[in-house]
Amino acid sequence: MIARVWAPTARKVGIVAEGVERPLSPSGADDGWWVDDRELPLGARYGFRLNDDDQVLYDPRGRSLPDGVHGISEVVDTTPVDVRDWAGRPLGNAVLYELHIGTYTPDGTLDSAIERLDHLVELGVDFVELLPVNSFNGTHNWGYDGVAWFAVQHSYGGPAAYRRFVTACHERGLAVIQDVVYNHLGPSGNVLPRFGPYLRSDARNTWGDAIDLAQPEVRRYILDNARMWMQEYGVDGLRLDAVHALVDDGPVHLLQELAAQTDALATELGRPLTLIAESDLNDPVMIEPRGAGYGLTAQWSDDYHHAVHVALTGETEGYYSDFDSLGALAKAATRGFFHDGTYSSFRGREHGRPIPPEVPTTRLVTFAQDHDQIGNRATGDRLSASLSVERLRVAAVLTLCSPFTPMLFMGEEWGASTPWQFFTSHPEPELGAVTAQGRIEEFARMGWDPDVVPDPQDPETFLRSKLDWSEVDRSPHRELLELHRELIALRHREPEFADPRFEMLSAEWDDTVGWFVLRQGRLEILVNLGGETWSSPGTGALLLATSPAVAADPHGVHLPPDSAAVVRRSAADRSND
Repeated sequence: MIARVWAPTARKVGIVAEGVERPLSPSGADDGWWVDDRELPLGARYGFRLNDDDQVLYDPRGRSLPDGVHGISEVVDTTPVDVRDWAGRPLGNAVLYELHIGTYTPDGTLDSAIERLDHLVELGVDFVELLPVNSFNGTHNWGYDGVAWFAVQHSYGGPAAYRRFVTACHERGLAVIQDVVYNHLGPSGNVLPRFGPYLRSDARNTWGDAIDLAQPEVRRYILDNARMWMQEYGVDGLRLDAVHALVDDGPVHLLQELAAQTDALATELGRPLTLIAESDLNDPVMIEPRGAGYGLTAQWSDDYHHAVHVALTGETEGYYSDFDSLGALAKAATRGFFHDGTYSSFRGREHGRPIPPEVPTTRLVTFAQDHDQIGNRATGDRLSASLSVERLRVAAVLTLCSPFTPMLFMGEEWGASTPWQFFTSHPEPELGAVTAQGRIEEFARMGWDPDVVPDPQDPETFLRSKLDWSEVDRSPHRELLELHRELIALRHREPEFADPRFEMLSAEWDDTVGWFVLRQGRLEILVNLGGETWSSPGTGALLLATSPAVAADPHGVHLPPDSAAVVRRSAADRSND
């Protein structure tokens, strides 16, 4: 490896490698880059000294931090992962599975996660979406406090284990989406401002100073990081965290630039590559074609989650308040966004913009549970903590029969009883105390009892959040898992689920009785959340039911309370609608 680093404000830069220090030279292009023409061998530990500082800093582009974000870098193999036998996967009609390496298995490592990949193959999912794996402060964390964007967290196994994980996924036909955070840096171990103007002092977001996207080299830092994951490690796409927090006043938005680079790289590599945005803007600019929009592959739809959550739980506090009718689910299921220019009482203003009908439905990722919607509850409780098994089965239908791109959160497929709570492991006592107190105050403002909010710094909070794999073989978890397998197989088998046209969608509902119908071509998803048996008129083939008490006869389909069914209507029934 040839050492080079961008440090435009430094008077001099030295490299300390294997205990020996020598100076770097300016690149000669007056661009702020410093270089050293001597090769560093694999395994060498190295860092940079700026000016005459006492501290030796890790390489902002280094791939490995064996001693964590307060240590120095290690030279590792950066040869691209061999993907010649992997054709990749397009996102269309795929099912995603979101998981956190640290809590997916008891060991919490990439290698132990490999041992559970066959479970995902049997489940039928197509994409594994990993929460952030880049280096963060401490030994366990959600990953959104990362600071070294190019380094893989050492407690997960480091870059070599990450390579093994991606290869193992591809060998089993699973594509990999990597969650990345380009909107902020964590509170400890962040050395980037020491090297150059990576952050803005005049703009902040929820988590701190905004990234300075006006700096060409900062933009390049992000673009090169994205390229690293897809080219060097062979991942199939990125999930872009909270893109609404990216402050970009330039003529071409960073996201559009990233989409263009990704499309070009996909052509170069000969396989599809995916970019999925998390955005709370409800603005289709994310997924509209470049020119009209940014040209990303997809974006999350929180509105669909909110509508499903309210329908199943009856909760209407906070941002759930506008979703108290099954009509909200009908709108989110047929138009993508519920708030598409309508008044949001939670925000106190009009919010969103309609999705043009020509945009494919596959460009929205939908879910009933995810890491945020579980982990940002005071106790990290899943739906399984409050819903009956019957309603969990309905949740599975609403998730996996979504007309969009469905996503499961790890353990959801068997109704995991373990919570998924907010946890950190900051070694600095003062930072740990501030984090814990901030969490308590946040939920106190929302009316939660502070005594029920887990301490994120308590190791037990992390351990409680690990999946209990012994549940898979016990009832009722075993039966719920089998339903998820059947639903995914049904989704892959029935052609209507692959039809990306909004014009094929329609819905009806009755809040008083508690029924909901979603039509996708000749398929109907029938849901009864009322207290009495409900009958949907018309004939058709019953493809799947969540209860053996669901019955179909010449008079219609009959659903007991808290049940759902998937029906293929006859052509005659559809013509009479």
